[in-house]
Amino acid sequence: MSTQAQEFGVDRIKSTIPHRTPILLVDRVGEVVPGEHLTAYKAVSGNEPCYAALPADAPASAYAYPNALVIESWAQAAVLLSVWEQPNPDVLAGKVELAGAINGVEISGRVHPGEVLEHRVRLVRAVDDTAILAGETLAGGRPVMSFQTFVVALRDVTELLPAGQSV
Repeated sequence: MSTQAQEFGVDRIKSTIPHRTPILLVDRVGEVVPGEHLTAYKAVSGNEPCYAALPADAPASAYAYPNALVIESWAQAAVLLSVWEQPNPDVLAGKVELAGAINGVEISGRVHPGEVLEHRVRLVRAVDDTAILAGETLAGGRPVMSFQTFVVALRDVTELLPAGQSV
């Protein structure tokens, strides 16, 4: 499989995964080699919803982007890689993405408004409709987080509905 040289924006991302504002945390996909690796980006802005409750005189340290959102953003990049060739932006149809487990997360730095997260994701192994991924996140070229394993499972939406309920 060859590297796709073009970059992909929000339109391609939204046509691949079901995430939408305000929880869509990937702005752009750079290099992608389906079944191998992907690089995605998320610009952190001072207008993020997570900063809305901060007082006007909040210190700069209060603007550290929450680690949980860095993890969620990287996980969205991982899901993008796992479904790149079989997109499904509709959680009410087809196969939906389920996060199974995340292990070995190491935090090595903080991110602040004005920085761009660079998520690097590698496919470790794929078995049927389950993918194991790994990778890291950088900001300004410096490591801020690494991920030993992340499991994504695809399941038909009908398998997830309560007994007797249909879509």
